[in-house]
Amino acid sequence: MALFKSYDGVELFFEETGNGHALIFLHEFAGDGRSWEPQVRYFSRCYRCVVYNARGFPPSAVPEDPSAYSQDHARDDLLSLMDHLKIDTAHVVGLSMGGFAVLHAGITFPERLTAMVVAGCGYGAAPAKREQFKEEVEAAAQRFLDQGGDIAGRRYAVGPTRLQYKRKDQRGHAEFEQQMAEHPALGSANTLRGVQRDRPALRELEHQVAVIPTPALIMTGDEDEPCLEPALYLKRTMPSSGLVVVPNTGHTINLEEPAAFNAAVEDFFHQVENRAWPIRDPRTLSGGMIDIAPENASEQT
Repeated sequence: MALFKSYDGVELFFEETGNGHALIFLHEFAGDGRSWEPQVRYFSRCYRCVVYNARGFPPSAVPEDPSAYSQDHARDDLLSLMDHLKIDTAHVVGLSMGGFAVLHAGITFPERLTAMVVAGCGYGAAPAKREQFKEEVEAAAQRFLDQGGDIAGRRYAVGPTRLQYKRKDQRGHAEFEQQMAEHPALGSANTLRGVQRDRPALRELEHQVAVIPTPALIMTGDEDEPCLEPALYLKRTMPSSGLVVVPNTGHTINLEEPAAFNAAVEDFFHQVENRAWPIRDPRTLSGGMIDIAPENASEQT
């Protein structure tokens, strides 16, 4: 079993598969490194794929101290992994909690990222929903402590943005639910409170997000209601980004629609690697629907 010590001494579990340019996957709260299996099987044919479990998700360590969990810890664990594996630069792919970590990595150390996929990112981002989100997160954290990981995890796995997966693929969802139920209550509760509840809202990061230079692909399911508006917000704020919306799909995009997810990500990587991924032309944000001002705009291309 491969373990490394993060910058603050917490041991984290990781796995490597394949050769080539490094491609690192960061899992969501309801998953772990196993959640990326459909992607590792596909992309490890051409890339050096790395998955790891966040702190609180065995076989990674489960610190008892709540202060060992935060958005900054999640971001810096990625950097520690890259340093441990001597990876200078990598493509990084994150879903939900992992997507937030990728976004913060793009803000803090963009020179280490060659491409970033930010999927299902946005829970609690809407200002009008901020307090509701914090209340629901706190209730979920307490439920893990009161009921245990098995019961609370299975309830979490059938939330309103997970039912799409269950409808499409009962066998796949059953595996997802079982893996979720295996997570320890303490690690889940501490992660919910430290990473999820207390992370900054997306709009607080607007100026930092707007200058991220790394090519970015924003992804969301069209039935992942908490992430739809945040995905549009990220697309409009980050000039280096493109947006993919997967139809009739909830939060667990990479498992629910693995073929569509892999195809979109692969096409994005190909464009980045061929230096064909654009920075958005600011004239497309002029507010006009037909004309571009000034009249000589065509001469400015």
